Amino acid sequence: MKRPTISDIARLAGVTKAAVSFALNGQPGVSAATRERILAIAAEIGFEPNSAARALSDGRAGAYGLVIDRPARLLGMEPFLMQLISGIQAELSGTRAALLFGTAGDQAAEIATYRSWWAQRRVDGVFVIDLQIGDRRVPVLEELRMTAVVIGTPEGAGTLPAVWQDEAAATRAAVEYLTGLGHTQLARVTGIPRFWHTKIRTDAFLAAAESAGADAVCVEADYTGERGAAATRQLLAASRPPTAIVYDNDIMALAGLSAAQQLGVDVPADLSIVAWDDSPLCEFVHPPLTALTRDIVAYGAHAARVLVQVADGAATGHLKEPLAMLTPRGSTGRAPQARPRPAAFP
Repeated sequence: MKRPTISDIARLAGVTKAAVSFALNGQPGVSAATRERILAIAAEIGFEPNSAARALSDGRAGAYGLVIDRPARLLGMEPFLMQLISGIQAELSGTRAALLFGTAGDQAAEIATYRSWWAQRRVDGVFVIDLQIGDRRVPVLEELRMTAVVIGTPEGAGTLPAVWQDEAAATRAAVEYLTGLGHTQLARVTGIPRFWHTKIRTDAFLAAAESAGADAVCVEADYTGERGAAATRQLLAASRPPTAIVYDNDIMALAGLSAAQQLGVDVPADLSIVAWDDSPLCEFVHPPLTALTRDIVAYGAHAARVLVQVADGAATGHLKEPLAMLTPRGSTGRAPQARPRPAAFP
């Protein structure tokens, strides 16, 4: 099937190709009636502008890029990333822009992708996620003057605008909830330690526990179920095991729940569990998991909206998203009471 062209529109409308170009691009040179007739014919025959030709004429690619530096096997497993991408795609589809998506093995590969996209004018801007401490991507994007928006904390974002949520405040809320239930032995299974949001949560967790007079420890993991389960077994084997554990994502929390149950630890009678980022998975297990809930789809959509605005030349600052709210469910309860010592024989 032959693709409709400007020549086809011109022939059907009885005008020149230049007139069609003026009408399609919203430029003066044709009457309102002619413009309306041309647009109607274009819609009727299914005409779509050639993206390569448009890029040559106005310098716009009609696409935005996202590169994720995480193992590819995790992408289909973690609800957070899928919901974030869903929100981005939903917002971009409303502007008829495409999302160019890729994965990278490390930051060097991700930076190489940015340089390639910039040189080829493949995208009008990029989303930067998982901002790292000492992140090498930020100065490169600033050097290239490449339009970019950070999805995450403004700390370390340089001159790039950030769409962010207060990770520290949400972490404090989780600690206050658990200590309010009487828990004084707390633990946290973290995400990847080089990420800024991991550091922010860790610092807030330890500070909030200290302020509440509770003991706290953090064990590093990587968002996978395997590491979540291993960290849980390590914590429960300690001489003073925690009575409550906060996990940095739902996958690790689910694996931690399974590991605890396999060890004969009752949740929540012996151990309370809280997951970061609520998902349907948290409700489908027994007991259902208490979680920090936020609208991740909206988070992605707002980031896409900001990136499009910046690409259009708008001056935007950082955008703060609503705070994650704690949703209590069956995996948390009051701290277990210390078992009384058996009475001595007379």
